[in-house]
Amino acid sequence: MTFKDHFSGIADAYAAARPEYPETLFDLLAAHAMPDARVWEPGCGSGQATRGLAGRFAHVHATDPSAQQVAQHWAGAGARNVSVAVEPGERTALSDASVQLIAVAQALHWFDRAAFFRECERVLAPGGVLAAWGYGDFDAPEGMVDAVADFRAVIEPYWPPERALIDAEYAGFDWPFPTLPASRSWLEMEWTLPRFLAYLASMSATARCRADLGFDPVARHAPALAAAWGDPDDVRTVRWPLFIHLCRKP
Repeated sequence: MTFKDHFSGIADAYAAARPEYPETLFDLLAAHAMPDARVWEPGCGSGQATRGLAGRFAHVHATDPSAQQVAQHWAGAGARNVSVAVEPGERTALSDASVQLIAVAQALHWFDRAAFFRECERVLAPGGVLAAWGYGDFDAPEGMVDAVADFRAVIEPYWPPERALIDAEYAGFDWPFPTLPASRSWLEMEWTLPRFLAYLASMSATARCRADLGFDPVARHAPALAAAWGDPDDVRTVRWPLFIHLCRKP
């Protein structure tokens, strides 16, 4: 099965630069699934969510169709309750009704949803929960609105069309099970300038822009971003709107 591969070529940057998810998100999941739950995490990337899931639940089977992403996964160094495999979101080697939680972090928009939801029906045990979450574009830190807007204007045409699904917070999806209440929140990180610039470099639109135009848009805009940031070692708050959808299999 082919997949929409926007990150294999920047897997190392993705692993180093993506934000971590807040503990409150995993607290919410733990309120809906028992600690002895087995979890399937399709579209795991390099493991930004896997660590939090592994800290709450008995076992996490983390999968991604990109071998390059899986090679960067944090659990590759050894994690007692995590298995990692190169598998598409639409098909896994897991047995029928073998997991109690399916957790999809910032990845559902890349899947063939009809095929993925059929696989959820197969591998999720009765009473189990499907959780899918994501985060939109970040709020520009104070004093950086113009510098960030100039950078965004260059990469904007290079966002894959699936990005619109994130912007819409997965509105209108035909979820396979009855939905559960869930609220929006914020993902917040305290970063220095180099860490912020590394994040910008890890975005799919940045990579597509660089390949098309032949220059690095982050490097080109770094002086203006740095001038707006101030001392590069100063720590500033970067935050993203975070949404989640939950549904439970009868």
